[in-house]
Amino acid sequence: MINNNFVRTLVGIAAGMLVSVSAFASGGGNLMQAGTDLGDRASLQRGAALYMNYCSGCHSLKYLRYSRMAEDLGLTEDEVMQNLNFTGAKFGEQIQVSLTEGEANKWFGKMPPDLSLIARVRGSDWIYTYLKSFYLDESRPLGWNNKLFPNASMPNPLWQMQGLQHAEYGEPDKATGDRPVHGLKITQPGTQTPAQFDQSVRDITTFLEYAGEPAALKREKLGVWVILFLAFFTFLAWMLKHEYWKDVH
Repeated sequence: MINNNFVRTLVGIAAGMLVSVSAFASGGGNLMQAGTDLGDRASLQRGAALYMNYCSGCHSLKYLRYSRMAEDLGLTEDEVMQNLNFTGAKFGEQIQVSLTEGEANKWFGKMPPDLSLIARVRGSDWIYTYLKSFYLDESRPLGWNNKLFPNASMPNPLWQMQGLQHAEYGEPDKATGDRPVHGLKITQPGTQTPAQFDQSVRDITTFLEYAGEPAALKREKLGVWVILFLAFFTFLAWMLKHEYWKDVH
């Protein structure tokens, strides 16, 4: 017989591991719901355009090829090469950046990370929240900070669309003197309304979710046919069993 204390210990360890993994993935803070939909091809196309225009100058997608993106998103080779390729790469090559390591070290202190798997590591809700959490901070080298990921070494790439956002601070910590960020407020509107900006960030998040596992689009479509096949096969098996056993009773 299994000892109850032993079972409770295993449950406690498992719960602790789940909490730790969740905290690591989220990076702390309350995450907003991204509401992404990989079946929304229009959102994927908009997200690809936004990513390539605002993010691909620094962040590569080295596990995704232009040709694969065109096929999955319903784009032609001309559309991709003329509107989404800014490095002069060939159609079948991976999505790299033109930024050199020397320039990256000079401007940011290090090479910006590849974002091919960011959605699988952090999650879509984390990306969505992160892109909406930038605020002006004169104490930072580039003048920007992030509520979700404090002291991030990058400016807000979407500030023109979002507008200028400032932090609302709480009371200083007695021990350290640091003032926690309790909220964020747009002090100068951007080119988009809040609802439009939310959709733009959602589109980018959807595209990064796709980039993390391009096969997911085809797998989900195939999954429907697999389920239908299994249902049909189960029905045939039931009819065969009924035919074999009808004379037994």
